[in-house]
Amino acid sequence: MKIFVSGSLAYDRIMDFPGKFSDHILADKIHTMNVCFMVNDLIERFGGTAGNIAYNLALLGERPIILSAVGRDFNAYREWLKKLELPFEGICELSDRLTAGAYITTDQTDNQITTFYPGAMNHSSGYEFHGIQKEAAMGIVSPGNLDDMPAYSRHYKEMGIPYIFDPGQATTALSAGKLIEMITGCEVFISNDYELELIKNSTKMDTSDILERTPAMITTRGEKGSVLTTRDKKSEIPPVPPERVTDPTGAGDAYRSGLIKGMILKKDLLTSARMGSTSASFAVEFQGTQEHHFSLETFWKRFEKTFP
Repeated sequence: MKIFVSGSLAYDRIMDFPGKFSDHILADKIHTMNVCFMVNDLIERFGGTAGNIAYNLALLGERPIILSAVGRDFNAYREWLKKLELPFEGICELSDRLTAGAYITTDQTDNQITTFYPGAMNHSSGYEFHGIQKEAAMGIVSPGNLDDMPAYSRHYKEMGIPYIFDPGQATTALSAGKLIEMITGCEVFISNDYELELIKNSTKMDTSDILERTPAMITTRGEKGSVLTTRDKKSEIPPVPPERVTDPTGAGDAYRSGLIKGMILKKDLLTSARMGSTSASFAVEFQGTQEHHFSLETFWKRFEKTFP
């Protein structure tokens, strides 16, 4: 089964500020703010929606094809993907750009200032689908290049390939028309509860309107679990308890990987969503989006403990 994962590949550069931002920001001078925060440490980690989803799929025994553009500083990430035995055929490398990067600074009270540099992500990955058998392929359109997202959704529909639409962080950057277009015809529309409300406001659609365009939608709600809504029923999916909660970042991407694994195993959507919840439980145990590990045996043991 070929799994196509379009979205971003990015470096996450995480910094700790040993004070409080509020002590250095003057409310009456915020219109002329010029401030420097000296950080204690900088940690570089591999991230991006496509990278995170592909990483978790690799833990689940799959070798998805990543569709993304990267820059001249991709070497370290390339070596990481090689260790995961992931293919490179869908990755477009640009010599005149840098790979996308998120710069995240956290103070002592867990307030964050994040700057995101899209870099190569502004360039289409330009993958051409040749000789793909629709019966042996599926895709996920996740946040990345804003031209790729509708283009790949059109390709999937033209070829009869089922796909998941995951607007994520790109929700506010996509027009109402593009959102409606990509929801229409997808196999599953997935978002968190906040993104869903943004989309409803933007498109003027309610849940019933969305379900006229897709047979199923999944809404994730963090520690409250998720909800699978189809044209026939609504199913609550509890969160799978992790051993510890360290960092929720990346849990959503891990959820999507478990969902995809279930779908390619021909599981029903409820079981697939429960697999997504199981995958997410491992991601929250470590800081960073590609720092956790699990075996298939460990995965199924945790799944069966929550969903006997």
